[in-house]
Amino acid sequence: MPGPVPKRSTERRRRNKPETPILKAEGAEKVEWPPASTEWHPIAREMYLSLQVSGQSRFYEPSDVQFAVYAAEITSRSLGARLNGNVIGVVIDLWSALLTTEADRRRLRIELERKAPEAPPSVLILDKYRSAIT
Repeated sequence: MPGPVPKRSTERRRRNKPETPILKAEGAEKVEWPPASTEWHPIAREMYLSLQVSGQSRFYEPSDVQFAVYAAEITSRSLGARLNGNVIGVVIDLWSALLTTEADRRRLRIELERKAPEAPPSVLILDKYRSAIT
């Protein structure tokens, strides 16, 4: 289908119904990540390992994990060879499909938020005193 990726059906507000209904299925219960290959280039290895702990990985299915293995393998091979602009573009597209950059996630309206670090107790006490004075 050409054009931008459509929104999920739950995120759409429309008055006209689509011609074909959207089929839904349950996702995998558990997604297992195979270990990173020791033969991969260090950059490809780090990309693969960082992907496992990134926020967008909670949306991954087993096929996405295998795609990440493939992307890491292609990245490793491209880094070990003479660089070529076309290969670099393909590698970037592979990682982009896995939502590795902020721009990729924003296009799909996915926003990741970090929890604010909790202040130490000594700072909380000072804040309490400061609010009592003012």
